[in-house]
Amino acid sequence: MNKSFNEKIYSELKKVPKGKVTTYKALAKKIGTKAYRAVGRAMRNNPYAPKVPCHRCVSSDGRIGGFSGKLSPNSREVKKKIRMLRNEGIKIKGDKVVDFERVNA
Repeated sequence: MNKSFNEKIYSELKKVPKGKVTTYKALAKKIGTKAYRAVGRAMRNNPYAPKVPCHRCVSSDGRIGGFSGKLSPNSREVKKKIRMLRNEGIKIKGDKVVDFERVNA
């Protein structure tokens, strides 16, 4: 039985350890696609959170990106994503991950 796109993404995301992040682009590449926006949709529709840690997925330039379907850095949802990342030891300044290359899984 073939896994759905979302299930493949969730499977890869579960491999990202606490204290690390990955990107929408990296997750897409791992399953052999360039459907980066579809990865974002999979994160938004993640029914397995926090077991599948969608808060660990950020933009390729280290920006936090959206969370729970919200994109504004001032939204309650994105602020929650930032808190979750900080609780795992990820440093954030403004809307970007500090030392992105070091914490990028």
